[in-house]
Amino acid sequence: MAERGKRKFRTGIVVSDKSNKTRQVSIERTYRHSLYDRVLKTKSKFAVHDEKNESKLGDKVKIMESRPLSKTKRWVLVEIIAKAV
Repeated sequence: MAERGKRKFRTGIVVSDKSNKTRQVSIERTYRHSLYDRVLKTKSKFAVHDEKNESKLGDKVKIMESRPLSKTKRWVLVEIIAKAV
């Protein structure tokens, strides 16, 4: 795809594939709490546009930030890194 400035890329797991051309992708990250110095985990879920309906539940995917495609979709599927077993 053509590059227009700096676009964000994320890697996550498909947690829902029930919608047509839309996937819910969960991204987990860890960070250290500034005051308590403890490592914490947090999850974020993104609505991702999958034009060809090629990703399935449990797949590890790479997504890219894009223009708003609907009320909630701001990400598009770039590639499937690993298929679910």
